[in-house]
Amino acid sequence: MSVSAFTADLVVRNARIYTADDSRPWAAAMAVRTGRIMAVGEAADVDPLVGPGTEVLDLGGRMVMPGIVDVHTHMLMGGQAELFDLRFSSTASIEKMLECINERARQTPEGGWIAGGQWSTDKLEQLNTAEVLQALDKASLGRPVILKDDTYHNRWVSSATLRLAGITTDTPDPHEGRIGRDADGKPTGVLIEYGAGLVERVLAESGHYTPEMDRAAMAKAVATLNSYGVTAFLDAAAMEPVLAALKGLDDRGQLTAWSVAAMPSVEPSFMFGISGDALFEKRAQYRSTHVRPDFVKFFLDGVPGTRTAAFHEPYRPIPPAQCCCFRGSTTFSFPKLVVWIDKCERLGLAAKIHCTGDAAVSQMLDAVEAVRKLRGPTNLIHHVAHASYIRDEDLPRFAELGVAADLSPFIWYPTTFLEGHKLTMGDERAMRFWPNRSLKAAGALMAGGSDWPVMPNPDPWDGIEGLVTRRNPKGEFPGVALWPEQALDLASALEIFTINSARAVGLGNTIGSLEAGKSADFIVLDRHLFEIPADEIADTRVLQTWFEGRRVYER
Repeated sequence: MSVSAFTADLVVRNARIYTADDSRPWAAAMAVRTGRIMAVGEAADVDPLVGPGTEVLDLGGRMVMPGIVDVHTHMLMGGQAELFDLRFSSTASIEKMLECINERARQTPEGGWIAGGQWSTDKLEQLNTAEVLQALDKASLGRPVILKDDTYHNRWVSSATLRLAGITTDTPDPHEGRIGRDADGKPTGVLIEYGAGLVERVLAESGHYTPEMDRAAMAKAVATLNSYGVTAFLDAAAMEPVLAALKGLDDRGQLTAWSVAAMPSVEPSFMFGISGDALFEKRAQYRSTHVRPDFVKFFLDGVPGTRTAAFHEPYRPIPPAQCCCFRGSTTFSFPKLVVWIDKCERLGLAAKIHCTGDAAVSQMLDAVEAVRKLRGPTNLIHHVAHASYIRDEDLPRFAELGVAADLSPFIWYPTTFLEGHKLTMGDERAMRFWPNRSLKAAGALMAGGSDWPVMPNPDPWDGIEGLVTRRNPKGEFPGVALWPEQALDLASALEIFTINSARAVGLGNTIGSLEAGKSADFIVLDRHLFEIPADEIADTRVLQTWFEGRRVYER
């Protein structure tokens, strides 16, 4: 055998490599061949692997770590937001939003759509009036407008959009949704949960987003993730167009991240097409080297800011519409959820279940426990997506049942989300948000996700800083920490976004740490995270992103 058979394609030298491997947490050098790591250690361990064709990367002491794994994204929507949508901050006032809408309207042909967001759910009651709808109509110059809130569950639309969707005073509220109305019962343009689907379907059928735009959006989304150091992700609501776009990129050699997909069990309110069995039957068609349709997505409740999350304790009452005992509700009965999870396991699919209220979390864990008693152990790792409000007695059940806590989006610090929760739940309950230290102490597998574009960008460094400080990395809400007793140390935060997330999506043997035999997915940082103040972590910039030994991003 020739000497070249033992030489590396790439050698990284003079680096400070954080491996996320407990057996060797730090190293100085690494060798890569055909996209896999050959060796990790000191210079003496890799120098013999340098040959005439080896690329040698001397990093001058820069920090290197595994690529980030984002366990909760919505790639197509993220790419659309980046390339095509109107964007404004969730902290923007109604006046500022109207100003942005008017500017876009003047650039939009008559009849063309204005789509985008994100308005804050704490403005829900302010928007839900005839006067604000009139102001929106004026600002939009009569164009159809559809604007998402900061949870992506709810919409604020113009009168033109209501007309196109056929929504009138006589239109009944959809199941699991609500149409905002004024005192006379006339629609205000605010649409809650499945009410959003009434207008999203019209937008989808209008051709506003073309197939060419979808392909461009997916490519943009992957490139955006790479720029933040993300080399693997789970798309948390992968309808057929999402799967097709990912498979197309991979077939052309352009998918520069591992992609796991969660196929919706039922058609979501904001995406359209086949779901459930009809979609599951096509998963082999869309499976490829880097595309793994291995999860099923369920929406078990809504969101706290619109009183659609399911809680054990009641919301603040809104007389006379809601009594003192309103707790929200789940979208699946307990028996139906048990049947679904059992079905997923028979198909070899893990369940990713949206639960934002603590009662939804309890029901999900109860259902998994019932299936465990029925079927025995499993290697599948089910997810509680948005494990943010959890009863103390449910914390140890994550580890006992092998369920992962999908921490997404990373808002474990003061935000406008939290302000919206305070309005519906009261300050004390709302502040018991994201018990991350308690989850870790209970032995739960914790995984990090952005829920992009619910988060305006999928920057994991905001999330990592927030896990450590519990303060807003953007400087908003200065001097305020959210439940600071739940802060984590930096090493734990990095594990959440690397090896823990890799395990949670079923790729722990392939990615998530820098070890011999694993994929050469690593990032080079502009600073050493363990040598800077915690409140500077969010300023971290990725200088290079490498995927399977190929440089796919360079600042």
